[in-house]
This record gives sequence, C-alpha cells and structure tokens, in this order.
Amino acid sequence: MKNNLFAIAKITKATGLKGEVNIRPLIRQFNEYVDNDLYVGFDKNLTNDVKISNVSGSEKKPRFLFEGLTTRNDAEAMIGKLLFASVDEEDPINLISPDLIGSSVVTNYGETIGSLVDMMSLPAHDVYVLSNLDNKEVLIPVVPEFIESVDLNSKIVTISPVEGLLN
Repeated sequence: MKNNLFAIAKITKATGLKGEVNIRPLIRQFNEYVDNDLYVGFDKNLTNDVKISNVSGSEKKPRFLFEGLTTRNDAEAMIGKLLFASVDEEDPINLISPDLIGSSVVTNYGETIGSLVDMMSLPAHDVYVLSNLDNKEVLIPVVPEFIESVDLNSKIVTISPVEGLLN
C-alpha cells in the first residue's frame, strides 16, 4: 500500500552477473526502513514496487538483489534510481523530509522564528538550519524535546524552544 513515499537510498551500480546492485543510503535510518514496502523509480510519482529477495556482502557494503532482477543488464537498468519506503503521515521520518525546506518555523506559543532553509545529518541526530528574522542562521536539533509538530501540507514546523536555543 502506497502511503507517502520517502527516498531512503540511491542505486549506484550493478555488481556481479546475477542482478545484484549496490546502494548508497540517503538517510542514516536506512536499516529501519528497508523492511517497509519498497518502491523504485527516478521520482516518487513514477515508481514500481520492489521486493528484496537477498542481501549479501559485508555490513558496510551490502549487495541487494530484488525479485525479478536476474541479469547484469537488469541491474544496470536500475542505476540512478531511488529506493523509496512507504511511510504514513505520523512516521518520525517525516521530520527530515526534504519537502519541509521553506517551511515557516514557529514556537508553540505562536511566535514566528523564521524559515527552514536546510537540514544536516550529524552523527547523533539531524539538525534544522533556520534563517531567523534577522537573517542569522539558527540550528535546531531534530529531537522530540524541541520539535513539537510538523505539518507537511501547511509547511509549518512548531518548536518548543528552551532558554538559549534561539540565540
């Protein structure tokens, strides 16, 4: 069932002769979503569903074999495509959706802080990069203590700031 599709990896190359491919994860939570319903395509609006039939190789460089891919030519046709996971609106992965770029950022008491201009993936957590009303950059950790809600449709991110967070 297709809910919202979220890009989790990019197919980078064919490997071997039996249709296996290498992928590059696009999010650090990749392993948590690889078991979801998966879709592949160049765009989330033009995808086909896929199923992983085998994972081989090392933990750092896994090779994926999808059902229906049996030759190197099949695998080469997949190069450059994105691997999407099906997620619902309440899934925490939506907190780092690229669709949020440009969203207004407001506090839980209604004050407008600025707009979301970028996101960074750091080892411990993701971070929102905001441009505040003075055109200064503010970094907000994407953790439940600070991010109260995200509305993808209205493009509004509501935060619960603590002392010093916005300075």
